[in-house]
Amino acid sequence: MRRKDREMNKDFALRVLDKAPFVTLSMVNEDKPYSVPVSIVRDNDVLYFHCAFEGSKIDILNKNNNITLTAVSKCKPRPVDFTLEYESAVVNGKGALVTDEDEKIHALKLICKRYALSNMENFDNAINRSLHRTNVIKIKIEEIYGKRKKYGSDGKELKYGKDE
Repeated sequence: MRRKDREMNKDFALRVLDKAPFVTLSMVNEDKPYSVPVSIVRDNDVLYFHCAFEGSKIDILNKNNNITLTAVSKCKPRPVDFTLEYESAVVNGKGALVTDEDEKIHALKLICKRYALSNMENFDNAINRSLHRTNVIKIKIEEIYGKRKKYGSDGKELKYGKDE
């Protein structure tokens, strides 16, 4: 990372992932980049998202399982300095289809707890209806980087390790 003064630690980057409403999934399809927003959930150093059984993500994953995820949270303009304040995280890892049914249900339950907590009483019915047509991809975090640009109440940029 060029701006070491904005680099943040792994725990910060994990918090950004946990707060971001979605991340951008990036893969390489032969000689072209492929990026799409996905909703993830984290279980320690493993990330999960769900998808269909066919489509670009699956086609690319079968050829090249290298994945990068990018998350941004707390992004807001700072017009006085012609810049943005932000918190971000970048993850590099290997993607794999979840084939174990128990792990798949576990991942889907985590996803639903994050995005549909108020409807968890219907989770088992939803699994019975749609597990057979829902794929889950997991990504083992191999590298993670956090970065922040933030200003304190004095108007000065906070550097690594500094809080408000």
